[in-house]
Amino acid sequence: MNKDCLVIGGGLAGVEASNVISKAGFHVTLCEMKPERFSPAHSSADLAELVCSNSLKALRVSSASGLLKAEMETLGSICVESAKQCAVPAGGALAVDRESFSRIITEKITNDPLIDVVRGEVTEIPDKRPVIIAAGPLASDSLAKSIGEKCGGFLSFFDAAAPIVTKDSIDMESAFFASRYDKGGDDGYINCPLDKEEYEAFYNELIHAERAEIHDFDKKGNVYEGCMPIEIMASRGPDTIRFGPLKPVGLRDPRTGKRPWAVLQLRRENAEGTLYNLVGFQTNLKFGEQKRVFSMFPALKNAEFARYGVMHRNTFINSPKVLTENFSMKDDPDVFFAGQITGVEGYMESASSGIIAGINAVLRMKGLPSFVPPPETIIGELCRHVAFSVSDSFQPMGANFGMLPPYGERIRDKRLRYEALAERSLSLLRTEASELKESLGISG
Repeated sequence: MNKDCLVIGGGLAGVEASNVISKAGFHVTLCEMKPERFSPAHSSADLAELVCSNSLKALRVSSASGLLKAEMETLGSICVESAKQCAVPAGGALAVDRESFSRIITEKITNDPLIDVVRGEVTEIPDKRPVIIAAGPLASDSLAKSIGEKCGGFLSFFDAAAPIVTKDSIDMESAFFASRYDKGGDDGYINCPLDKEEYEAFYNELIHAERAEIHDFDKKGNVYEGCMPIEIMASRGPDTIRFGPLKPVGLRDPRTGKRPWAVLQLRRENAEGTLYNLVGFQTNLKFGEQKRVFSMFPALKNAEFARYGVMHRNTFINSPKVLTENFSMKDDPDVFFAGQITGVEGYMESASSGIIAGINAVLRMKGLPSFVPPPETIIGELCRHVAFSVSDSFQPMGANFGMLPPYGERIRDKRLRYEALAERSLSLLRTEASELKESLGISG
């Protein structure tokens, strides 16, 4: 029996897959092209680098993203465990110091005696089996070509990251600390309000600002709604962003006692609280335009940008045509895919697919039946989305309660309904996880 597995890609999905395989007692070779080569969006040599945001979304299990993380914990997630070790205040969300997050995971993976991290670019799908391809949506051109040939082509969409400003450069006389509806204390976010006149001036400059050219990307790609650049969102109408990223609902300016006309929230980016990112302000504006337009917020009039927003292309395979619900290929079951390249959307969604791919690679090596979480779970439904969605209209999907089958009895109160769905999910998964660990040979 072959007791060695190859994992390509050291992002969230790749480290989750490697962690599962190692805990089951199998040797892992984890290939990561950084620092020999970086994608357009990456800059750190560490594993599990976060790019677009430092938020892993809500923690409460009565939310879809919170339930997803609870399910991942049940299955032994290294990413959720590490995130809680370097969390920063973010209201009811789990946000992390991204440098610490990557460093913690890198140390855990590189110190694991059953995981060998090999640095260098993989240019084609190797003959080694089993193999988990978790190269991410920004796989190098040569590897992407090899994957495309094996999978019959790609679909693609654009993704964008928000700017980051230094805390010391924020004018706190024009801003205030608060979480929406006073959730999570009063230090989760810095709020930058605008009155109606200020908003209209900002909006006018935003929609007419000069955008960066997209040289390296497929210009026919689609912008994914979850990472819509703020300037594109604004072009849909003058109130679109005021009911989106700039919505003032649940916030009151302590200086006036009233709700502002619009509010930009800044979320802490690192543990020291020296950096803050502009929530929902993913953008493809030229750097000079970002500084000019975003500095129109009174609180940001002297803002120092530690990082400007960038836009890059994400690619994903037409998974329903080529993958099964356990993330293995239909015509080559020793080849698994994991991460956003499969069409799951989001940090934790990507990581969860790595867990499932890792689990099934182990079961494959042990000659045991594959494992897919129940359809009553978020992870289970993400697996089914990848395998059974209509291939002609396949698009990335993130965690949401709409994926789950209805609860047995009708519960009108949404909060109570979501709590019931979460309780059902975790109860079923905990039962299966206990049996799964025995099959995998994982103790504890």
